[in-house]
Amino acid sequence: MAPIDTGRVEAAVAEILAAIGEDPSRPGLAATPARVAESYADFFSGLGVDPLTHLASATDLNLAGDELGELVLLRDIDFRSICEHHLLPFTGVAHVAYVPARRIVGLGKIPRVVETLASRPQLQERLTEDIAQALEDGLQPRGVLVVLDAIHGCVTARGVRQSRSSTVTLATRGVLSDPIERSGVLALLGTGTGVLGG
Repeated sequence: MAPIDTGRVEAAVAEILAAIGEDPSRPGLAATPARVAESYADFFSGLGVDPLTHLASATDLNLAGDELGELVLLRDIDFRSICEHHLLPFTGVAHVAYVPARRIVGLGKIPRVVETLASRPQLQERLTEDIAQALEDGLQPRGVLVVLDAIHGCVTARGVRQSRSSTVTLATRGVLSDPIERSGVLALLGTGTGVLGG
C-alpha cells in the first residue's frame, strides 16, 4: 500500500474544523490537521500489510511419531484499533491460544499479527475473526482460540456513554471449537485477569 496521503488528511481535518464552526488557523488548532495526519499514519499502518508475513518464520516442533503439540496461550496482548463506524478508538487486550500440529512461531510474532490487523479501520468482531484466521492460515494448527476484551470510544464518549462497559468477542477454529476444550482455555483466561468474570 502507498503511504497515507497526509496532505489530503490535513485538508480534510481543516475542513471538518471549519464545518463545526471553528477557525482552523487559530493558535490552538493551527497544528491540529498535521497532528491528526501523523496519528492516522500510525493508526492505519496495517492497511495493505499481510499479517502472514509475521508467521513466515514458523519452525517445526520435531515431534516424534504420533506425538501432538500442546496448548500455547498468550494472555493480555495490548492492542488499539479504530472503529470504522465513527473513527473512534477502541482499546483492550487480546488473548490468543493455539494448539500446534507441527509448526510453532516465536511468541513475539503473535502480538505483531494482532497489531497489524488492528492497525486499520476495524470492527472488534471482525478483528477477532481476522486474528484467528491468520493463525490458522499461517500455522495450520489443530486449533485456535482468540478472545478480545475492549473498551470502545463510541460507547464511552458518545451515545449511551457507558464508561465502564467493555465488549468481549470470541473466535475459535479446529479442536478449540469443541465446547469442552474451549471451556478449558477460557478457564485459564479467567484466572487473575478479570476477563470473562474471572
